[in-house]
Amino acid sequence: MADRTHRRTVWRVVLVTQLCLALVTGIAVVLVYRHVDRRIDEGAPIDHAGGVERPGPDLPTGAVNILVLGTDERDCEGCGIDGEAGGGGSDVAILLHVADGRRSAYGISVPRDTLVDRPECTVDGEVVPGASDATWNEALAVGGAPCAVAQLEAVTGIYVDHYVVVDFGGFKEIVDAVGGVEVCLPEEVDDREHGIHLDAGTQVVGGEDALAYMRQRASTPNADLGRVRRQQAFIASMIAKVLSARTLTRPDRLVSFASAVAGSIQTDPELASVSEIVDLAASLRHARLGKIRFVTAPVVELPRDDPNWGRVELTPEADELWRRVVADRPLGELGRGAISGRRPGGSTAEAAANGLCG
Repeated sequence: MADRTHRRTVWRVVLVTQLCLALVTGIAVVLVYRHVDRRIDEGAPIDHAGGVERPGPDLPTGAVNILVLGTDERDCEGCGIDGEAGGGGSDVAILLHVADGRRSAYGISVPRDTLVDRPECTVDGEVVPGASDATWNEALAVGGAPCAVAQLEAVTGIYVDHYVVVDFGGFKEIVDAVGGVEVCLPEEVDDREHGIHLDAGTQVVGGEDALAYMRQRASTPNADLGRVRRQQAFIASMIAKVLSARTLTRPDRLVSFASAVAGSIQTDPELASVSEIVDLAASLRHARLGKIRFVTAPVVELPRDDPNWGRVELTPEADELWRRVVADRPLGELGRGAISGRRPGGSTAEAAANGLCG
């Protein structure tokens, strides 16, 4: 009898202890989320004034399009790694399309020097004039993320649900929060003009070197187009690192990662909450790493006799890519050579041509 009474007492102590731990953990998580929430920079809302309509109902597991932008500002500490001035435009522009069911996704990069007709847009009641033959990255500089969204919707016909603008000063913190990211270069980069040195081969890069890897273009193949491929490879590798390191299931890593991300981004008001971002991430928990793929919008360089020589323009093949996004269809043949977490370099030949390891 005494023995059974003792066992019941032990179980009560265990139960109470577990309840206390759960309560304390819950309170800690709430406090962390509130702290992180306060760090997220809330940007202007998306206008959708161009008439592009949502292709389907807004469901918790429905298809979603997110425009991810990386600002080219160099005024943060250590951000002038390439010696260029920057002008508030976008060094990175990736449309992330998450398919209905949230089990697969692909990202489409648009090169910054792509010429398009930029529509006018309205931000905080102020009209920002449009322009013909404007480079893609100018939209962020002249009107912020809402104008970049308006441009993408006007050019592609794709409805954009959210935007995320990444500050590259905080980008370094994100990389360091996950313990660095693995990259691979087939040849050494020794750009003395811009003070950038990267070793050849596979290596794990931290914040400063990661920024150099993402921005460097003068000493690697294909200039901007090559840089786009390296950006895609880096993001794919970071996704692989986050998932393989169980960042999202370990509270210590999650807090560090979430804090770094929150302090580095600006989002539309609907997404400017850690709970919203966590919900979005949770909806992707069944997505397989190999199904998250990155491609570049089809472009062609303008000829030497063109006044805009050195820029690129979208090809008719890009229209088919936009139609696939609107219809929530996979990439199909347009996904040849795509970069993914499973194969960060893409095809071997293309990887080598773009300064990557295959």
